[in-house]
Amino acid sequence: MSAITNHMPTAELQALDAAHHMHPFTTNDALETRGARVITRAEGVYLTDSEGNSILDGMAGLWCMNIGYGRKEMAEVAARQMMELPYYNTFFMTTHVPAIALSQEIAKLTPGDLNHVFFASSGSEANDTNIRMVRTYWAEKGHPGKSHIISRKNAYHGSSVGSGSLGGMSFMHAQGGLPIPGIHHINQPDWWGEGGEMSPQDFGIARARELENKILELGEDKVAAFIAEPVQGAGGVIVPPDSYWPEIQRICDAYDILLIADEVICGFGRTGTWFGSETMGVRPHIMTIAKGLSSGYQPIGGSVVCDEVAEVIGATEFNHGYTYSGHPVAAAVAMENLRILQEEKIVDRVGSIGAPALKAGLEQLVDHPLVGGLSIKGMMASLPLTPHKESRAKFAAEPGTVGYICRERCFANNLVMRHVGDRMIVSPPLVIEPEDIDVLVARARRALDETYTELKRQDLLKAAA
Repeated sequence: MSAITNHMPTAELQALDAAHHMHPFTTNDALETRGARVITRAEGVYLTDSEGNSILDGMAGLWCMNIGYGRKEMAEVAARQMMELPYYNTFFMTTHVPAIALSQEIAKLTPGDLNHVFFASSGSEANDTNIRMVRTYWAEKGHPGKSHIISRKNAYHGSSVGSGSLGGMSFMHAQGGLPIPGIHHINQPDWWGEGGEMSPQDFGIARARELENKILELGEDKVAAFIAEPVQGAGGVIVPPDSYWPEIQRICDAYDILLIADEVICGFGRTGTWFGSETMGVRPHIMTIAKGLSSGYQPIGGSVVCDEVAEVIGATEFNHGYTYSGHPVAAAVAMENLRILQEEKIVDRVGSIGAPALKAGLEQLVDHPLVGGLSIKGMMASLPLTPHKESRAKFAAEPGTVGYICRERCFANNLVMRHVGDRMIVSPPLVIEPEDIDVLVARARRALDETYTELKRQDLLKAAA
């Protein structure tokens, strides 16, 4: 067996990748005809590909690389833990120091009485845990019928069978028999895309009250929980109107519904506070964490659980768990990540430097003829693309056509930005410097200009009827 090095020609690496590597959310035809972009190394907020291009990572990997790439301390901690205790499980009345230390530190950082952590290796796993946990909670309290969970359309909570069902993306539900029974979806609080002539405040109230209507439709004695991200990330960075979350909180309190805040993206500084729940004034019973917990350096996630729910679950044997729950290397790396975030005051820096600089930079793009506005909270933002700003019109072309063209122009200009439909998404590492934000904005403007030219060439600058 010969080692594959970064010095192989790009075409050879792409051919091997297409032959053997099955990618998430990708068609194999695209891999074979175009080839994947091969990333070989990274430092700070920049990636380097196999052709030597320096690429500004405007998405922090997949929303996760909060402290930036290349932190040697993280590698040193991982190596030290591997030599001391590379693995042991937390089943059968057994534990280890990294899991103990990390659960204590998370309990210190999370708001309210969220003092208990059930570890997983990803947000998808953690949200699967949440399904079983809230149903077990109500069953143990003598309400086994209280098992239905309400989520939102266009939400993303993972891609496993359970977490993919919690999410509300129809293209995901089209494969594999999703959603599973007992999962329901209400409309999202997307004023820009769906608010019509309503004011943002009235729209926020109206969308929140869909939760109350759904509870009454299903029966209060049937609904276990409501799950939502404080700010929808993969759904397009949907920042709800200010009226939305207070009304959601009122409804959950009034109908005795558990509130699950999915903080996989929002958590650990992304919105300008430690957790999006704090930014948006949410009081969850359970909080889903992953991504920024280790800044992507190791796969780890978890469910942070309030005292009352943990007490009920702890009184029975919860027949659930994962081989890698609280993996010692992942836990040690996450602890080092939290140390860096705290000692370098990175979360404070988001509020004082990073978020204002990103907002000021992206506001420069709002005058572009394709950009319909700016939706931003902390260091996650979206630029909706439109053929007609004043009416917030959608394109006549199939949704995502224009966004994909713009994404490809971003890549061509050595900038990673995602598209969600026809929205362009940005969520850079929290440590990005103002001068790098200037680079991001300049490359994004160039990509927008090139997109505009291409849309004119293809006659795509038409509004939907």
